[in-house]
Amino acid sequence: MITLTINDQQVEASEGMTVLEAAKKAGIYIPTLCYHEYLSPYGGCRMCVVEIENMRGFPTACTTPADNGMVVKTNTSQLQEFRRGVLELILTEHPHVCLICDRKERCEPFDICLRNVAVTERCVLCPKNRRCELQEVFDYVGLKEVTLPYTYKELPVHTEDPFFDRDYNLCILCGRCVRVCQEVRGASAIAFTYRGSRTLVGTAFDRPLQESGCQFCGACVDICPTGALLERSRKWEGAKAEREVVTTCPYCGVGCQLKLQLNGDRIIESLPKRENALNKGQACVKGRFGIQEFVHHPERLRTPLIKRNGKFEEATWDEALDIVANALASYKADELAVISSAKCTNEDNYVAQKFARAVLGTNNIDHCARL
Repeated sequence: MITLTINDQQVEASEGMTVLEAAKKAGIYIPTLCYHEYLSPYGGCRMCVVEIENMRGFPTACTTPADNGMVVKTNTSQLQEFRRGVLELILTEHPHVCLICDRKERCEPFDICLRNVAVTERCVLCPKNRRCELQEVFDYVGLKEVTLPYTYKELPVHTEDPFFDRDYNLCILCGRCVRVCQEVRGASAIAFTYRGSRTLVGTAFDRPLQESGCQFCGACVDICPTGALLERSRKWEGAKAEREVVTTCPYCGVGCQLKLQLNGDRIIESLPKRENALNKGQACVKGRFGIQEFVHHPERLRTPLIKRNGKFEEATWDEALDIVANALASYKADELAVISSAKCTNEDNYVAQKFARAVLGTNNIDHCARL
């Protein structure tokens, strides 16, 4: 263990930690936009700059190794002024009028905008509103106005791919999505395209994600600090979930843990759990996007159906179970087969095979992950 001083506070850190990691461990906030715990140090956004005694300039906390006896300042007037300058540059290509508006604490989505801000540029109408890391950094840095000219990118919103939309008008080029796709997922489906002021995130030859090797795992959506990448079904479910429930993904036997975001009894989003050694904050396309869609699908049966006079009619579970029990009793064991689904839990599938073998006396049981 090493000991350093951050903002006059003694902080203990492990060998190999960066200054940013040491500060986070001690509960000290340092603004960041390009940093993420899953990714290698990048130092691209320059928002995490700090002052370190006996070190020249403003080093980035995310790339500077913590050292024993180091003395660090994270919120001096010089640092804040530097951050405001960098943030102002970022906001020259990101909608920001709502950020600097003195009515933003009272504004509601359907209020008349006194600044005549275009609908597509309003924070209150962005699905990421109040979950946006750029808003959090902006509030901490304390930028009051943007004096540099603002240019709206006027890029088309990509809606041709399944599950999520890509609106690069809101992209701040932090590189998180590109890096998580390359470093963590190994898919390299997206990359930086063009150079200089024309730089964008995209696919080779601007192909759809389905043609670029995308696994639709949602890692890029989860890691995006703004509203540039958003799950399509999540857009209309409100800013924040009312509660969260941790569960195990039922789609296969790996046992990935998910955090279900709930409004009432409705699942609005399924997020991979970070603090889990098994899936380490990652999920496959089924776990990330398949649960909410399946559970609340309009065609999903929500009650047993019994055919009466040639038509299926809703029935109680007791009625349905009585009919099934009486019907099964009329067959021999080798005339029966049981099939189960991966959408059931492992425990339910265990009970199904136990029922087939111990009760019905048949080994004709199968399991399919695609049902």
